[in-house]
Amino acid sequence: MIIVVGLGNIGREYENTYHNLGFMVVDKLAQKLSTSFSISKDKCLLAKAFYNGQNILLAKPTTFMNNSGEALTLLKRKYKDGKFIVVVDDIDLPEGKLRYREKGSSGTHNGLRSIVANIGEDFARVKIGIGRDVSMDLADFVLSKIKNKELFEQVIEQTCEMVLEKICS
Repeated sequence: MIIVVGLGNIGREYENTYHNLGFMVVDKLAQKLSTSFSISKDKCLLAKAFYNGQNILLAKPTTFMNNSGEALTLLKRKYKDGKFIVVVDDIDLPEGKLRYREKGSSGTHNGLRSIVANIGEDFARVKIGIGRDVSMDLADFVLSKIKNKELFEQVIEQTCEMVLEKICS
């Protein structure tokens, strides 16, 4: 089983913000895999799919971003042998740049810090660069609406392709 977790914050006020890029990616993956988030358990909204011979679970934690590790702890207990891929925004990467890593530290991301503190560093992650507006407070910036929507629509599409490629490998 492959579990693709998109990080974000639940609530209309957080829609289309940089911090919700992970949610946007798993929403797009659900669309591509002809499934929907119809299950609510383990502190997540869940969607099940089958792709390239693999059982796929898409997850959107219903905890706030900084407590994402709580949801992943529950998923890890249930799917002990599952391969986790976490999709997250990253202020330390230039806007629109993608980075895939099999494991590693949390960097400056509080959602990843929560996950690492709860389940360790042994999970893959796809980071989506959002850059950083130094004229704004960091929290205000990551919770602000995405300005370059066209770029990020392309980046979400590229991220989906990257995740589906990793599922196939």
